[in-house]
Amino acid sequence: MTDRILRLGVAGLGKAFMLMLPGLVRHPNIRLVAGADPRPEARARFASDFGASVYETVDALCADSGVDAVYVATPHQFHAEHVRIAAAHGKHVLVEKPMALTSADCRAMADDVRAAGVHMVIGHSHSFDAPIAQAAALIQSGRFGPLQMITAINFTDFLYRPRRPEELDTSLGGGVIYNQAPHHVDMVRLLAGGGAKSVRALTGAWDPARPTEGAYAALLTFDNGAFATLTYSGYAHFDSDEFMGWVAESGLPKDPNRYAAARVALSGAGSVAAEATLKEAGNYGGGQAPDVVTGPRLHQQFGVLIASCANADLRPMPGGVFIYGDAARSFDALPNVEMPRKEVLDELCHAVFYNTPPLHNGEWGLATMEVCFAILRSAREGRDIAPGPEAGAP
Repeated sequence: MTDRILRLGVAGLGKAFMLMLPGLVRHPNIRLVAGADPRPEARARFASDFGASVYETVDALCADSGVDAVYVATPHQFHAEHVRIAAAHGKHVLVEKPMALTSADCRAMADDVRAAGVHMVIGHSHSFDAPIAQAAALIQSGRFGPLQMITAINFTDFLYRPRRPEELDTSLGGGVIYNQAPHHVDMVRLLAGGGAKSVRALTGAWDPARPTEGAYAALLTFDNGAFATLTYSGYAHFDSDEFMGWVAESGLPKDPNRYAAARVALSGAGSVAAEATLKEAGNYGGGQAPDVVTGPRLHQQFGVLIASCANADLRPMPGGVFIYGDAARSFDALPNVEMPRKEVLDELCHAVFYNTPPLHNGEWGLATMEVCFAILRSAREGRDIAPGPEAGAP
């Protein structure tokens, strides 16, 4: 890309940062120069690991003149405010999904960065994954005729990973609609060309001890006539990684013999306070080591996805894309990756270094969240919802 360096500050040293960290430390154009977190143990470890400045507040981080861009990985309900602060200080922004919890906040974030003349990337989502991008390129090539249908299915243990109380409260951004649906929606929007026309959905909240949505099924129609079905369950029974060659979401091998590991670990917590402590232990500075696997790995994945064109079905996999044509099946292989989530960081660096609008910008993130809000509203009202400002906040 270039030999330029983007000096990055991190707002929020929690689980999202832990997942992004392996890519951050290996990317040739990224340097971690500052971090902010209310937890002193996280700040101490960040300063020790990176020789970086540390701050207790996001305001102080954004005031640091040595920071070019801020990675906003704070809890969902703070994204809008922290993006506003970063933009006001002239910092470019990478903000975790979900972008924000209301349409109004999403629009305000897009307006704030535009007014400040800085760039914002919404990610990570799995629409950045190279196999999804490769499938999109195959569709756009026209080799297989127009896209007609997308089928996307993912079964995980999401709801039974350690959670803070607010992560089980939909009004505070908890549950699978805010945390997992943006991946699904981003992927199908990329493949279908972006514009979702209508949403019809059902959601499931089936465990009274974890009273938020743990499952959804949604039918999306698009302006070009294609449609997509999205099915997600985070109830920790079937694991769709079985259909992905036992490659985990991270792109690393997964042990199928560790069935029910999430439920077993959670059962040992015994109380809300103990679960919160278990959650903290998995955050940066809490004792759990981040992913330090070096060398090539397969690409990340988000369950089974089949894009049906007029003359072929395309199935992204961790190593490439299967093409099921009229007369033959083939595999369009991709090289392994040296670092996870490189595509996200490349998009941020390219936007900053060359002043080019990123694909996953504020308008993109807003459109994705409007579909997610429509999923919630459709399930609540039992009718089709058109994503957009008229759909309102959930």
